[in-house]
Amino acid sequence: MFVHECLSKSELCFFLNIEGTCPYVIQCCCVQFAGRWYRVGLAYDSPNFVPYRDKVKVSMGVITVLPSGNVNLTMWDATPVGCLSKVYQYEKTNVAGQFTYFSTRHNMVKDITVVDTNYTDYALVLKHKVFNREYTQVALYGRSQSLRNNVIQKFKAFALSQGFSKESILTPPPAENCPPSGSGR
Repeated sequence: MFVHECLSKSELCFFLNIEGTCPYVIQCCCVQFAGRWYRVGLAYDSPNFVPYRDKVKVSMGVITVLPSGNVNLTMWDATPVGCLSKVYQYEKTNVAGQFTYFSTRHNMVKDITVVDTNYTDYALVLKHKVFNREYTQVALYGRSQSLRNNVIQKFKAFALSQGFSKESILTPPPAENCPPSGSGR
């Protein structure tokens, strides 16, 4: 969800494989992404994820922009074993608005692109990679744990346009005490 330069509409549509008129526009400024974000929406259809859909909670992350233009994201997730944190390192690419990161879960490099944002309220993000099968995930991030209905609907419409079923599109409830109070976050 981190943009260093702007993608034109045509570049974004090409990247997303959209023919004809492309409704998605990115507004860009990496520095404006710094700070606290909450993942308030998730579209994911991996068969291994299905049993956990009802257990997902809103996650919180803090973005730090590095002098190189790369970005670090520290993310806290509420899990059955407690609140766990993980640091992701996103490297900018030659494609404006696109970053890569190494997925330890899948042991490979994946792409991440900001599809839409206004910096102050929300960011719509696409993760994509082709390996044994096509891997796609859409996430909605907000500066708070609740977003306006029109933003939620935009997220759902984009996820549906990427081939996700309604059952695969989640807007989870808030996590309690994750990260823990007093953790400095």
